[in-house]
Amino acid sequence: MSKEHWLLYALGGGLGHLTRSMALGRAARQRGHRVELVTNSPFAPELPLETELGEGNVHRLGAELDKHAVREAIEQLLDRVRPEVFVVDTFPRGLGGELAPLLPGMKARKVLVHRDLHPDYVERFGLARFIDTFDRLIVPGEPAPFAHHPRAASTPPWLLLDAGELLDVPTARRKLGVPAGEEMVPVVAVLACGRPEEVEESAALAETLQRAPNLRAFVRLLSPSAPPRLWPALSVMRGIDVLVGAGGYNTVQEARATGTPLVAIAQPRLYDRQALRLRASERISSLDEALERVRVLLRSGSSACSERPVPSYVNGTHEAVRLIEETRTARSG
Repeated sequence: MSKEHWLLYALGGGLGHLTRSMALGRAARQRGHRVELVTNSPFAPELPLETELGEGNVHRLGAELDKHAVREAIEQLLDRVRPEVFVVDTFPRGLGGELAPLLPGMKARKVLVHRDLHPDYVERFGLARFIDTFDRLIVPGEPAPFAHHPRAASTPPWLLLDAGELLDVPTARRKLGVPAGEEMVPVVAVLACGRPEEVEESAALAETLQRAPNLRAFVRLLSPSAPPRLWPALSVMRGIDVLVGAGGYNTVQEARATGTPLVAIAQPRLYDRQALRLRASERISSLDEALERVRVLLRSGSSACSERPVPSYVNGTHEAVRLIEETRTARSG
């Protein structure tokens, strides 16, 4: 298979779209493809994305740009990059509809990373009529509205790192700041990677947990915008006893792949339905409930990271790359 030039579209708030696209981009680069990525994530300026994709291959758009400015930026980028493969995460018409007039005339092979979307969004914007624009729909390990489309294919969940790339328990705990000699003290990690107000809530929760009586644990806030700025969080997951976060795709899939107990609040989203992704045992509805659930998990001892099996998950990004490569044969045939 000859190597090709890919452009990954990862527009959307938070870290979800960016993380999933970076996961695919890493796998594609391992196969020799040149990968460029465009994102407007407010966290992107803080992350060393070029380390993974190469200098000049990451295009950061300002999170404050309106849909007209985004469309102009995307048009200019497509004209300059001229990719052979264009991969769109989640939004078949673009985040603000900016791709709708561009996709039909695009020479690149078009791939949609197709995840669960709220039915109201699907109906309101008539997404069904945009689906046939794509050469391939890839469903990354969860139900999706058009998963039965003839050009749709499912893979296992996508993760930014393969199982063999995760840090071992002692190294992960050192990275998390656990002092030497405190190997038996559990680590509670609070993820902060959503909207600004959600990041503030996560920081407040981490402080509450840290001060809570009878909760002997190291509490770490994990966010690209706050020290210790450990990214990706997946790299240190084996050193975490309890993970506290939301119900976003990456948080949930990373916790399950590594067997890390998850305590999560389903955050409201226009497109995503986090409550459906979470299991009853993972879902909470308030910060007070989060504290009690963490206490229960730590008291039971069932969350101890040192007792969990070494993760051996299958990373669906490698299957996704193969499926995208196959679209070249399908189109030429």
